[in-house]
Amino acid sequence: MYVSRKARRAVAGITRTRTCPPLLNDGGAVREVLDRISDKWSLLTLGALRSGPLRFGELEKAIGGISQRMLTLTLKHLVEDGLVSRTAYPEVPPRVEYEVTALGKTLVPLVIALAEWAIEHRDEINANRGCSPSE
Repeated sequence: MYVSRKARRAVAGITRTRTCPPLLNDGGAVREVLDRISDKWSLLTLGALRSGPLRFGELEKAIGGISQRMLTLTLKHLVEDGLVSRTAYPEVPPRVEYEVTALGKTLVPLVIALAEWAIEHRDEINANRGCSPSE
């Protein structure tokens, strides 16, 4: 019978403590948060969840182009940070839904604003890069 590492640690009474980033005075916490939420998959995941809860497959389709592994990791990190909640329902077959938390909802308008800015300035940025507007 397979027993996960997490389960073995729990039985042995071993707990893993997380180290939190340093205080804001050195910018460490800001870097930590920005590193976590500024990757494209986190932003796209939060954007896809803004309208309400989605199941994993629905979320994968809504985002498009993300691998199952990357979506799993992205959701894991967003759940760890308290930006997304994961609800598992005791049904057959199992059903799991992901939803933006109250904390995550404070971030969604910023994500949308960033996306709108990128769309609005896409041609100018591409021109600066030497790309034609159709690229």
